[in-house]
Amino acid sequence: MSSTAPVRVRIAPSPTGYPHVGTAYIALMNLAFARHHGGQFILRIEDTDQSRSRPVYEENIYKALHWAGIEWDEGPDKGGDYGPYRQSERTAIYQEYAQKLLDRGMAYKCFATAQELEQMRLTSKSGYNRLYRNLTDEEIEQRISRGEKYTVRLKVPLTGELHFEDGIMGKIVVKYEEIDDQILLKADGFPTYHLANVVDDHLMKITHVLRGSEWLTSTPKHIVLYNAFGWTPPTFYHLPLLLGADGKKLSKRKNPCSIFFFKDSGYIPEAFLNFLSLMGYSMPNDEEIYTLSHFYKTFDIKRIGSSGAFFDFQKLDWINQQYLMRTTEPKELWNKISSWAFDESKMLQLMEMGRTRIRTYSEFFDLFHFFFTNHLDLTLENMVPKALSQEGAAMLMQAVLWRLDERESWSKESIEAVCKEFVELFGLNLKKEIMPVLYTALTGKTQGPPLYASFELLGIDRTRARLLQGISFLGGLSSKKVDLLKNSMQKKECLGLLHKVQPQKPVTA
Repeated sequence: MSSTAPVRVRIAPSPTGYPHVGTAYIALMNLAFARHHGGQFILRIEDTDQSRSRPVYEENIYKALHWAGIEWDEGPDKGGDYGPYRQSERTAIYQEYAQKLLDRGMAYKCFATAQELEQMRLTSKSGYNRLYRNLTDEEIEQRISRGEKYTVRLKVPLTGELHFEDGIMGKIVVKYEEIDDQILLKADGFPTYHLANVVDDHLMKITHVLRGSEWLTSTPKHIVLYNAFGWTPPTFYHLPLLLGADGKKLSKRKNPCSIFFFKDSGYIPEAFLNFLSLMGYSMPNDEEIYTLSHFYKTFDIKRIGSSGAFFDFQKLDWINQQYLMRTTEPKELWNKISSWAFDESKMLQLMEMGRTRIRTYSEFFDLFHFFFTNHLDLTLENMVPKALSQEGAAMLMQAVLWRLDERESWSKESIEAVCKEFVELFGLNLKKEIMPVLYTALTGKTQGPPLYASFELLGIDRTRARLLQGISFLGGLSSKKVDLLKNSMQKKECLGLLHKVQPQKPVTA
């Protein structure tokens, strides 16, 4: 890419779930780079995974980024000169460019069946042994005439090394033999991430790619693609991973990761972005509190480190507090808190749930305390029924999380259905074992408003965070226990899994 070309950067989230905090982080760094250099910031939707992509997830990406204060110059909702900006609307473009590679001999048609691929995974280091790489034109036509389905694979050089420079990680050297012949077009004609990513970045004139370091291993494949097309790659910067308290990649299995969680928990958008801007980045003079315009003006990508960035919730709380302290007018603070806490539609639902359960106005806040705070007083006595082990209660909450994710619905009807399913699956008592665990995790209490309706009203992101908090409070789950639970649920062999092991009575003569 020409060094004199106008700076154009992008983010390309997939609409396959909740909007991850990592998306906001990468978006912020791209936006800062663009604004500092007077360039353009593009939002592109990578919805090539048709089985998991949902319009509602795409809409949530827009809502979450807008809340955070991240605005883009081009995208599906704004248009631009390089659209369409939604990959599902660009299939013909990808097929055209895949054909160009076939015509140049830089790609080939692969007829490997699922059974053949399974066998290759057992015998080949890369999982694919290039079985169909050198078919003749006649052999290809015969297979197609017989109706055999095929994918299009990239023809990676077999010998030599690929050298490239990453702006953060430095010089990277990869042997071509370590790069597999990546699938570019699937059998259904849809592109894989790799083809769509490279073609889109080139056609949209992206000059710099700032993305998470988890994509570093894909970059050699992308550069091989650029070379195959005869294009100059953009400059790559692979940003440090966001890490949880355990030092591992921030994961929804252990942490609240949705942008909406931070919105619903009452964080200030500007403070949220201020915090994210410090992830792996060091400001001049060790500044910690500053405006976004100041961040953009002083931004220097050389100040981004290569090691992982610890997502410190206590640091976020401190930064948010600094912003609150700078709210000088009491009326301004009241307006912000009331607009966050007292949404009329939510409040009316609380009134309906609470009107027959309170005797005075003051009892309303006792009843619904859990709705206005993230800090619950959890106790083992309340959370772990006598018949369950502590680990069993944690596994129950993990199982609920999985089931609700599978159903893609956190409605009260869905939650009720999952609880009733687990009565049979795990051999649990609904009122004495399932409900106490979930109710305590959700509210910090043993009684109050209806459980299922409380789940729904609290919302997906805060409910998920409560269950994760409950699992952590009980000591967490080892990878071994998680695998045991997952396998047992798949086989539907869960009876007694969550209960305490009863000591064997001694045999008497």
